[in-house]
Amino acid sequence: MALNVLGGPLKDCSHDPKTGFYRDGCCNTGPEDRGLHIICVRVTDEFLTFSKARGNDLSTPRPEFSFPGLKDGDQWCLCGLRWKEALNAEVAPPVLLEATHEKMLEIVTMEDLLAHAHADVWC
Repeated sequence: MALNVLGGPLKDCSHDPKTGFYRDGCCNTGPEDRGLHIICVRVTDEFLTFSKARGNDLSTPRPEFSFPGLKDGDQWCLCGLRWKEALNAEVAPPVLLEATHEKMLEIVTMEDLLAHAHADVWC
């Protein structure tokens, strides 16, 4: 069973849109997940603009990849290094700790996560 950054069971991040590397609604990871899609965030317009400027357009639908495109308020399992990059640029979206995989603690500190924690989890 996967654990979250708080040491408890990893909770679902989102089923609408369906997220996760495995599209199981969870920020699970495995050897195939080179991008480490392990941090559950609630995306913001500011972050989506930042990500698009960095070459990762998350707002445009890509039906060929079953990707609906994200909008402000959607929850999504984001790549850990992208979140760290956004953190350094001061545009990191809020984090849902109970739905963020414990491996994220290998990328950033718990203090960084707590400073950007969102209070609730919804699907």
